[in-house]
Amino acid sequence: MAQGRPSRDKRILRSDPEPPFPERVSMSIAYQPENPEILHKISLLFRDYFDHAEKKRRWNIREDVPWGQCNRSLNPAIADVMETFCAVEMYLPDYLAKLIPQVRANRGRAWMLATWGYEESKHSMAFGDWLLRSGMRSDEQMADLEKTVFSHEWDLPWDNARAMVCYTMVQELATWLHYYNLREQLAAEGGDPALHRVLTLVAIDERTHYDFFRRLVALYLEDDREGTLEQLRRVVNGFAMPAVHLLADSRKRTQEVKDLRVFDYDMYYYQVFEPIVKALALRKTDLRRHSPREVMLPTAARV
Repeated sequence: MAQGRPSRDKRILRSDPEPPFPERVSMSIAYQPENPEILHKISLLFRDYFDHAEKKRRWNIREDVPWGQCNRSLNPAIADVMETFCAVEMYLPDYLAKLIPQVRANRGRAWMLATWGYEESKHSMAFGDWLLRSGMRSDEQMADLEKTVFSHEWDLPWDNARAMVCYTMVQELATWLHYYNLREQLAAEGGDPALHRVLTLVAIDERTHYDFFRRLVALYLEDDREGTLEQLRRVVNGFAMPAVHLLADSRKRTQEVKDLRVFDYDMYYYQVFEPIVKALALRKTDLRRHSPREVMLPTAARV
């Protein structure tokens, strides 16, 4: 922890941000048709997101990255972390297959997930292209990685759509931070203009995803503050990044991310948790566990 920062309130967040198993809570918000006014606001929010993306943010993997400037002598640790990022993005079929049924009757959220899926598919392809073009991985190694990914199925860490939108908001900001921090490490490792460009484009997407889901959570806080806070409280206290636990050598991969100063618990607290609290005009005490035994039950699969 950086000197001069106040001590974290351990009652707010768990002491171990990376549990070996995911955590799930019983559904406390029973399914019911959503408020038509909220549905309308979400549809408008999605349309604004979509129109802006079409006009300002679309990019082309082949044409917008200087692939001829890959650094083939880059620190292999960078490639190891990029492989982890690529693998996590490859779970996209599971993400969409599990998330869309939760919100099928909510057009704004369902259409957003379809759009989100398109953008995330570009991320995994761009990461895979860099691994190959840089010479850091062979075609055979990438085929083995894909086989490993598709041999394990990812499942939802939370069993209701309100909790999942809270999780997605937190995860998107944390993902942006991963890519931003790795990009900042490149100069010290000899630089790589191609990877720098890939990480810049992908980080912009992830930050925009976070902004959409933050606005969505804010709408739910207006409509049902207590119910939404309950789900957000559980998410931030049990947060872990998606799918890494499904990969071979998951502990080693997590340590590599920490060793490169890409992401760790202090970063989560100060650069993810605290900014979300501020952006949603909340207090840290709003997200404090009510008791040490607040319902958090382990399951076998996790985002």
